[in-house]
Amino acid sequence: MKKIGTLILTVALFSASSGVAYAHCPLCVAGAGVGLTLSRLLGIDDTITGIWLGVFLGALAFWFSMNLGRKNKIFRNKLIELIIYISFTVLTIISFYQFNLIEKHIDIFGFDKLPFGMVVGGVVFYLINLIHIKHYFAYQKIIISLGTMTLLSVIFYILLNYYI
Repeated sequence: MKKIGTLILTVALFSASSGVAYAHCPLCVAGAGVGLTLSRLLGIDDTITGIWLGVFLGALAFWFSMNLGRKNKIFRNKLIELIIYISFTVLTIISFYQFNLIEKHIDIFGFDKLPFGMVVGGVVFYLINLIHIKHYFAYQKIIISLGTMTLLSVIFYILLNYYI
């Protein structure tokens, strides 16, 4: 109990003393984290959960890269951004296996469902952000990203339930 109190006090002091966050969309990232937690409780297939987890990790990686780029110009490089992006995904998959968070039942193309979905969602999200250049309307980047991930989820839902 004493450890939990110390942890809460540390987080509270850190939050009170931190500066303004220049995040891409902290509310969206927090909402995605809550949604991913609920997906397991609701029984959503691990592949679809993995797609959204890949997007969540991608948003965190872009956010991290952007903040590093503000502090040092070396990090304003597409190759560094890609390395950070891949590192977030690989380290998350390794930690999931280490802590037995991946259920080994039905696999897709020889891969477990959750990591497969994470890689597919992460790659599609990265490509969408890579090709997205010109803005035509407000919140276009969010709408295109969410629309693409929703479409990808529906495609995988149909494939998983009727063909695979």
